[in-house]
Amino acid sequence: MLRTVNMQARPEPVASAQAWLEAHEQELIEDTREILQIPSVEGEPEPNAPFGHSLREALDWALAKSESWGFRCRDVEGYAGHAEFGDAEPMVMALGHLDVVPVGTGWKHEPFGAEIDGEYLYARGAVDDKGPTVAAMYAARALKETGAPLPARLRIVFGCNEESGFKCVERYFQVEEAPTYGVAPDAGWPLVHGEKGIANLTVRIPKPKGPLQIVEIAAGSRPNIVPDDCQMRLSFSEPHRSRVEEICANYWDENVSISVENGAVNVRAKGRAAHGSQPFLGDNAIVRALKVACDLAPPEDQALYQSIAAIGHMSGAGLGIHGNDTESGELTSNLALAETEGDAIAFTVNVRYPVTWSGEDLRRRCGAYMKKTIPGAELASMTDSAPLYFPLDREPVLSIVEAYRIETGDMESAPTTMGGGTYARAVPNTVSIGTGWPGDGPAHEHDERIKVSHLLKMSKIYAHILYRLAQISERA
Repeated sequence: MLRTVNMQARPEPVASAQAWLEAHEQELIEDTREILQIPSVEGEPEPNAPFGHSLREALDWALAKSESWGFRCRDVEGYAGHAEFGDAEPMVMALGHLDVVPVGTGWKHEPFGAEIDGEYLYARGAVDDKGPTVAAMYAARALKETGAPLPARLRIVFGCNEESGFKCVERYFQVEEAPTYGVAPDAGWPLVHGEKGIANLTVRIPKPKGPLQIVEIAAGSRPNIVPDDCQMRLSFSEPHRSRVEEICANYWDENVSISVENGAVNVRAKGRAAHGSQPFLGDNAIVRALKVACDLAPPEDQALYQSIAAIGHMSGAGLGIHGNDTESGELTSNLALAETEGDAIAFTVNVRYPVTWSGEDLRRRCGAYMKKTIPGAELASMTDSAPLYFPLDREPVLSIVEAYRIETGDMESAPTTMGGGTYARAVPNTVSIGTGWPGDGPAHEHDERIKVSHLLKMSKIYAHILYRLAQISERA
């Protein structure tokens, strides 16, 4: 159970650090804008830049800025880096990531312009995760500048590959120590104590043979993004021409454009991007395109095409893996990528499964179901990141909740679980904490934004959390 909070318990060193932050708010804002202007989408590897030139530039920025503040810094081969101060043996860590997902379409504001419009700062990475990372840097800087008595070192880690594989922290912790306690500022308030397992399932099916055939399909950029665009080409046999042309001429979906020429149907489906952990907030373009194939399929092939389209069901029912647990709720599934491979079609599905499940059980269930449902189908590959779960009655959950409640006065919000994945799942003794409030975000969508005043608000809370974790690290 969570402890009763003494609302007068803000330590004096925290108050001093927060006063310093208030005096340096404009500097915090300008530094945040500066790093948001770096287009740090993963690119082709280069020497000492395994995730591309732009990530190298972002990492150099973070290390140079921290070094100018008097932190000890280390670059781990371009995979990640850190800034640290203090000399105690325990170590408290905040892990942020500098990489961002691709921009996508539909932006009103320049994605890397870091424009302030009204109360908000707009840019890819504003909330996920460069804005919170800079806020954490400033929280640590404030504690350092005001001489807070800390029985632990404070270390800010900058990762460069969180959005597409965690290779950054994998390499980092091959050569660096794990924290006594850690936080990843990349989630919700007061903290997330459980993260669902994350699996990417690639299902390969033979191209259907018959009067209607999928010749080509192409969609998606990353497993953790709901695809907002899909292109598909279908062929049909001559006896079905009149039926196909009539259906296409009167097709009901305004988000789908269809043309018929030379015995082929060309389909372009538009959707809405969203984070893969919340597919219900998006509009999946692959699902829209596959609905066209279902509608055009002759009666004898309807069942087959419906089974193919069901792969995109957000519950995982079309993969035979739907279910839930009491700790974290329902499994969610995002059909993220589609491509043709010779005589086959490969679908990659991003699955967030309950914290009490195992990836191996997921693999077994999906493989058996696909073989039974679609002739020749197979689970071709699977990657798995195991779930994270912290009981509510242990550290660091208790101290983080106390710090949050003292700073905000919010006594109602409780620790939650989520389908998103953060660095916390890859680092011992670490949980993910909040990055914004209503009106901020949404992550992975167009016009990502953060309220300008929230940068200071976050940084002040982070300073309190880091201070408290340093105090309890002596007893860990």
